Amino acid sequence: MTDFSMFGLRPVLMAGLEAQGLATPTPIQSRAIPLVMDGRDLLGLAQTGTGKTLAFGLPLMHALLGAGRPAPKTTQALILAPTRELVNQIAETLGGFARKTPLKVQRVVGGAGLNPQIQKLAKGCDILVATPGRLLDLLDRRALTLDATQMLVLDEADQMLDLGFIHALRKIAALLPKQRQTLMFSATMSKQMNEIANAYLDRPERVQVSPPGKPAEKIDQAVHFVSQGDKARLLEGYLKDHPEDLALVFARTKHGADKLTKLLIGWGVEAGAIHGNKSQGQRERALAAFRDGRLKVLGATDVAARGIDIPDVRHVYNYELPEVPENYVHRIGRTARAGASGRAVAFCAPAEMGDLRAIERLMKRDLAVLGGTPWPDDLAGPARAAARQRSGGRGGAGRGASGAQAKPRTGAGRKPRVKGRGAGKPGGAGDRSRQSA
Repeated sequence: MTDFSMFGLRPVLMAGLEAQGLATPTPIQSRAIPLVMDGRDLLGLAQTGTGKTLAFGLPLMHALLGAGRPAPKTTQALILAPTRELVNQIAETLGGFARKTPLKVQRVVGGAGLNPQIQKLAKGCDILVATPGRLLDLLDRRALTLDATQMLVLDEADQMLDLGFIHALRKIAALLPKQRQTLMFSATMSKQMNEIANAYLDRPERVQVSPPGKPAEKIDQAVHFVSQGDKARLLEGYLKDHPEDLALVFARTKHGADKLTKLLIGWGVEAGAIHGNKSQGQRERALAAFRDGRLKVLGATDVAARGIDIPDVRHVYNYELPEVPENYVHRIGRTARAGASGRAVAFCAPAEMGDLRAIERLMKRDLAVLGGTPWPDDLAGPARAAARQRSGGRGGAGRGASGAQAKPRTGAGRKPRVKGRGAGKPGGAGDRSRQSA
């Protein structure tokens, strides 16, 4: 299908697409929409930013426009997503299409008051977008029943498993009618994901539009080798090179994201933070300020890796490399949205060489070297052990080896490809460069 008009969608949905200037479906939309409209269960494998929301949202709304009104405390379609940001993003997208229809789209997430959400669900809704934990809270209080739910969508199912929602998903599934249509979307396909698909889906069609581990083609990726203690000053230099561009900076932990943000603010950078310890209001305000440019830099943990859809993000800095290599793909997917170009720079300390190699194996490519020299293997192990000891046995926000402890040398078997920026630290490294973030 090369045009939305070929799907046979209802006129009100076609008018919504036309109003947004959307005429040509993305590959996941082209392949998934006809199958969903045919009533088939679906397993969709695609990265974030490929148009999955409309791939399930358009046929879902098409079907519900022909159904009756929902009964009180019921929902006809349930969409589960792992983070508040992703729930909000899905609800806003579908709500825009539902605005000129009788369909009601509601959202429920943690970090917000229960009573207002209970009141919203009292009259029933056509589409409910929810995080699993908050949905269970509402089900336990009998604010909602799933007896009349005809369609279930699990979006970013692999991240829901990563975040420990497997038991919540099983409880929710037991409350749903056996006769339903189920759609599951995931960026990766692990053994556990296969088990979930077999348990939830009935003879599903499988649609895969991009191989796992393949990020957007327009992302310019590179790595800068730098000691942990010098990362903050290095980041400051990169940000000064592009003062008007929006940048996302990923840390491993909530504490690390907060410390880095405070450090940047102290240096005069317009920065904010978003992570799981922030209230829903704080997260929404930070995203709104970032979206409209009042904040130029947003420090984040992986909670934001799949929940931010801001087309103007031009730079993603992996201040700390993720321990799960797939999360790297999701992080850098926050740039180069909607056909734009973007840049992703990974900061690699000695303790992170193993993480870097895992990322490169997943993507089947080496990252171009933007600065510094690859750390040798015999340094990576001790540096990681020291970092874990300093952070109480956990990887992440603790300081890695400082420049005085570890001098870069060319690693065996890897020849650096220097690209663009020089290997030196921008602006020099004073006392503040030793502050961990």
